[in-house]
Amino acid sequence: MKVDHLLFALILLIIPSFSMGQSVDDAKKWYLEGNFRQAKPVFEAEYQVNPNNAPLNQWLGVIAFTEGDYPKAQKHLEFASQKRIPESYLYLGRLYANMYRFADADKEFAKYEKANRRNKEALAQLATHREYADKLKRLINRTEDIQIIDSLVVPKSDFLSAYKLSASAGSLQPMSRFFRNQPNNNQVLFLNERQDKIYYPQNDSGSVLGSSLYTMEKLMDTFGNEKRLSESVNQNGDQAYPFVMPDGLTLYFSSTGHGSLGGYDLFVTRYNLATNTYLTPNQLNMPFNSPFNDYMMAIDEEKGIGWFASDRFQPKDSVCVYTFIPSSEVTLLESEDEPHLANRAKISSIKDSWKPNVDYAALLQRSHATTAPQEAAQRRDFTFVINDEKTYYTLSDFKNKVARSLYYQAIQLENKLERLESDLSEKRNQIASSSNTSSSGATILDLEKECENVFKEIESLKFRARNEEIRNSF
Repeated sequence: MKVDHLLFALILLIIPSFSMGQSVDDAKKWYLEGNFRQAKPVFEAEYQVNPNNAPLNQWLGVIAFTEGDYPKAQKHLEFASQKRIPESYLYLGRLYANMYRFADADKEFAKYEKANRRNKEALAQLATHREYADKLKRLINRTEDIQIIDSLVVPKSDFLSAYKLSASAGSLQPMSRFFRNQPNNNQVLFLNERQDKIYYPQNDSGSVLGSSLYTMEKLMDTFGNEKRLSESVNQNGDQAYPFVMPDGLTLYFSSTGHGSLGGYDLFVTRYNLATNTYLTPNQLNMPFNSPFNDYMMAIDEEKGIGWFASDRFQPKDSVCVYTFIPSSEVTLLESEDEPHLANRAKISSIKDSWKPNVDYAALLQRSHATTAPQEAAQRRDFTFVINDEKTYYTLSDFKNKVARSLYYQAIQLENKLERLESDLSEKRNQIASSSNTSSSGATILDLEKECENVFKEIESLKFRARNEEIRNSF
């Protein structure tokens, strides 16, 4: 009986090896055709039998790279590179570049160039990869100094659960929940605070170029009057994951076009009321963007918190949602330490972004809190008298878009004025305790003049906002 079982087991081992040996050639053909899904299981089964086969490691490394499984890709491609498989040099160089290991990438590219010095097609392909690596290097030098206070890895299918928006910021929801006839996918719809306008992506009819962003307004008890956003936003590629700030003009979205680094990148634009169109979108700096998919930027002004999602260095079905502190001004990291810049760009550690001796516990707690509707209704962000009968307390109180935008600009300038006055107070304290007053005195005069100009601009914006609201809403 034992002999029969042993013989049966040997047959089971022999048959797959024989059949797999017969099908590796088919897998090579599928691989060269780009049919990685079909080739992968055959290669993986063969790898179990022959793990030291260099071409096999090369093929599996490329497949893992295209799937975003970098640890697996690195293991296979490094083995193939050591065994001098020329094609592995190119993909390993690209992988190193995406990991911001540019010196290692340059070495692999040089090996590929030497191996293909008479192959014009291969050298042209190499030039493209080198150009991309150089672009990443330049962008790392423009990494923003933002404070990321939390990160949470969640399933892609449920990533919106990490966004705890206040009612004043609007809401995000799966499109399939809002449009009952939509397929169950990860596409997201944004509903503004007043719940009378939505933004969402959808494929253009008859187009193979990707998805575009659309908007609809509430008409009585239903939404209608669908409009496609302007061509400055909707270009080639997929546009998705919209979020609109309370001013009603500032739009964040993600796109695989607009010169993205790879997959989805984050962009921001503003609506131009004079031309009734959106301005040319700006690509956000690192660490917001990366060679991976980066999407769903949302900023909650009430909480002073922002979120964005990225699948950088994550398992296939997972995404990391980062919580950060938004800033009204872009501040770049000032450092000549390339490894430090690279680590901040790829968010190696969120604690590296924290300011010394700053406690983020309160902000972190606030980011996790869900604002109850009744709390939002009682909220007062400011007090702005419109006339004898009307006083506004939140941006959503404005009925006119232009007035809302003007007052929003005034709020931003008030924040700037607060910082300027803080700097001015600090300079005055310094001059009081210092004997060298000449240069400090000039700095103080400049700050005083700037404070005065900003204050005048704030008053002008509020005056214009009040008049615009009265003229168009009463």
